Amino acid sequence: MSSLNTKSYYFVGIGGVGMSALARLMNVQGHTVYGYDRTPSEVTQYLQNEGIEIVYDDQVSALPEAVLEGKVEVVYTVAIPQTNPQIAFFKEKGYPIKKRAKFLGDLCHGKTTLAIAGTHGKTTTTAFLTHIFSYSDQKFTSLLGGFFTDQQSNLIHKGDEFIIVEADEYDRSFLHLNPTIGGITSMDADHLDIYKTTKAFEQAFRQFSNQISQSKVVAYGLPLSGLTYGFESAADYSVSDIKKKKKGYSFSVKTPKGFFENVEINELGMHNILNALCAVALAEQAEISTIIALDALKTFPGVYRRMNVFEWDSKWIVDDYAHHPTEIKSVLDTLKNFYPNHKNCIIFQPHLFSRTQDFFDDFVSVLADFDQVLLLDIYPAREEPISGVSSRSMLDSLDHTHKKLISKSDIPNEIHLSDASLFAFLGAGDIGLELKKFKNQFITL
Repeated sequence: MSSLNTKSYYFVGIGGVGMSALARLMNVQGHTVYGYDRTPSEVTQYLQNEGIEIVYDDQVSALPEAVLEGKVEVVYTVAIPQTNPQIAFFKEKGYPIKKRAKFLGDLCHGKTTLAIAGTHGKTTTTAFLTHIFSYSDQKFTSLLGGFFTDQQSNLIHKGDEFIIVEADEYDRSFLHLNPTIGGITSMDADHLDIYKTTKAFEQAFRQFSNQISQSKVVAYGLPLSGLTYGFESAADYSVSDIKKKKKGYSFSVKTPKGFFENVEINELGMHNILNALCAVALAEQAEISTIIALDALKTFPGVYRRMNVFEWDSKWIVDDYAHHPTEIKSVLDTLKNFYPNHKNCIIFQPHLFSRTQDFFDDFVSVLADFDQVLLLDIYPAREEPISGVSSRSMLDSLDHTHKKLISKSDIPNEIHLSDASLFAFLGAGDIGLELKKFKNQFITL
């Protein structure tokens, strides 16, 4: 993927997880990289430490001189509104400009690409696959949609023979990809602000599936062709003999190449067994030794905000990105399975007004299954409020005796006052940043 012809790039929304990985890749390839984001963050600080110039003012006057002179290619994320003054300027002046998804698709064109799609599980599955490729000393580049718990970069750059990416369904972004090998973990409806109907959502996944040129691996039961994986014995890749460990599982794996016993992962949640299994299947399709791939699982470092468990002031804390009702139920099932004697409390920050509206009844239903419920206001991200859609309306609809709407500043006191011993911090907004305020007091479990 390296090029003899260096270029300059300007990333609008550079602090986003997908954008920052691309910016890092361009930077390590020797290109000059600039960027804009609304506010400084840990991610932007690390990017600046890597030599990338970033501005936090969206006015044209804030642009670096080289950018104003028109010597850049512009990449933007759809999270940034088209009314952004810089984007409007670039379009008016005729700068070469691309959406992130198109830029990623062009980057992968003609390369041996492994892409993972799915409403749930794609980040963890991509991380498992990335770890397997590292463990087996492959020459590859991985653009992660998250961060390993022991690393500060979401770019893993160890060569150019393979490229591993997440295939994001939002805004139909994944349709810009034509992977060599692809995985599809799930197809639960989401982003109905874009797709409008479940039928249109599923059709986009079928189209993505048809764009995979060589091998595809799909969760058992999905209405798609390909090699299947799951708990079901009829799947091409399946698991059996599952046993809980202190933190994780041991199990046996059946693949088209054989039967393998005493496989281990140190991650909580049956869904993570499936994520690991999907990654092993994809690695096997890339002709990586199954034995080596399975052996790699036991040293998987975990992913930031994916079932991270801590002890804090005699309380147990679980931090997870879950923001869809199906994901929240998976977290709850895991908590009940591993910590059956703990009274649990969810601290949930709903993400997007549209998602809250589309799955309102499902959210209310799954929240009711927790012992205690603490709700934060909806994290709006790119959206404007929708009339009648709020955390208050969700709380009012929730038939529960231990429920409360709180602010983020209330969290520490609510934990201290609660008689619950296990707290699940869930959501895709900025709720994870609240935990970072107390990180030096945590004991990682």
